[in-house]
Amino acid sequence: MRAGLTRSLGIAMSAWLALAGVTVRAESDAPAPPAVRITLPEALARARAASARLGALASLHTAAEEGLAQARANHWPIVDVSVGYQRLSSVPELTVAFPGQTPTTIFPNIQDNVHARAGLSLPLYTGGRLSAVEAAAEGESAAAAADVRAGGQDLVLETTASFWSLVTARESARVFDDAVRAFERHLADAQAGLEVGSAARSDVLAVEVERDRAILNRLEAQNRADVSNADLVRLVGGAPGTALDPVTPSSLPEPARNAVEALVASALDSRPEHRALVERVAAAEERVRAEEAGYYPRAALGGGYDEARPNRRILPVQDEWDSSWDVGVNVSLDVFDFGRTRAAVSRARAQADATARQLDDLEARIRQEVTSRVLDLSSAVSAVPVSDRALASATESQRVSADRFREGVAPSSELLDAEVALQRAALDRTRAVAQAHLSRASLDRAVGAVAP
Repeated sequence: MRAGLTRSLGIAMSAWLALAGVTVRAESDAPAPPAVRITLPEALARARAASARLGALASLHTAAEEGLAQARANHWPIVDVSVGYQRLSSVPELTVAFPGQTPTTIFPNIQDNVHARAGLSLPLYTGGRLSAVEAAAEGESAAAAADVRAGGQDLVLETTASFWSLVTARESARVFDDAVRAFERHLADAQAGLEVGSAARSDVLAVEVERDRAILNRLEAQNRADVSNADLVRLVGGAPGTALDPVTPSSLPEPARNAVEALVASALDSRPEHRALVERVAAAEERVRAEEAGYYPRAALGGGYDEARPNRRILPVQDEWDSSWDVGVNVSLDVFDFGRTRAAVSRARAQADATARQLDDLEARIRQEVTSRVLDLSSAVSAVPVSDRALASATESQRVSADRFREGVAPSSELLDAEVALQRAALDRTRAVAQAHLSRASLDRAVGAVAP
């Protein structure tokens, strides 16, 4: 019954894969464009230049810089110039006549009125609002600059992960391709043994099943490689459909040299997200000061120079150009505003408290992340030599089993087990190398050591 089930499974998979093979061959008739070789540093440089998110963060930083310039400009006087013309309706003139004197027109009927004024206003005292607003704007600008650096570091990690994902998928497809060829040779030997009576039909079916599984795994690995290739092309700003050929470094990453606490301290000092939140906490506290300024009086200096025809500040009014000026100090205080200032202060304090709590949470998460990344890197680096030895052992076992099978002193199942073990050892080695590099990149990102 088991042999029948194995045979049915083998036939079904063979038929499905044959159909899939026809489809794949039909789609691959067109010549594929040559793959573009790319190293990880090249991919990172191109990703930085092509990233829309980094461009958006840079624009937000520019906006924050302009907000700071606007806050600083509030300390300086404002000079405004205005010119106006007004046409009035005709009204009776006011004329005064005294005995023995010529009648005098006090209020003439002047319908065309032209007025020009140059004014100046300067805040003298605002209860600390202007300085607090400027300090808050400085914090937001510094936080926006830190956001740009954090975005760059995130992009580095994302690109690195995509790069090694493509490497792993391509290498996995190669391993499965080698396994398919090995199973094909084994299948030919098993079929020859079946014809002379030295092998059972179940041996042939078992090899066919493993071959078909390898073909299916190769197809899945090729699909993963296509997806990873498209993702990396997106990150580096390449044209859709471009095939990339990642060039892997020859050396393996080194484990972390410093203790965990030293790395945590470095992360708290270097992580741009931490710096951004520190700046935002300070900015939120300054906003509290700015809102509290509403409890204090405000004083401002104002003045201006007027040139008008007629100038109605000069009596008697005459239809001619006359000049005048004014200067004064204005002091105001909101005696009762129905709780607007109190509510604004309370809101600003709550926002400052929320930002401070976010900072505490981030520091705890940074500590946990660094600790985890250190342990991950240690395990990943240690796994590479183990996988190398396992691959060497599996290679030798497969060679010995193949020789014994051809000499007729070992069953087909022994060789099949050795071939499957070799396939798994090769995949484990591929994944171990990629995981070591990715763990190194993750640790560098966790401690803020990635160049954005």
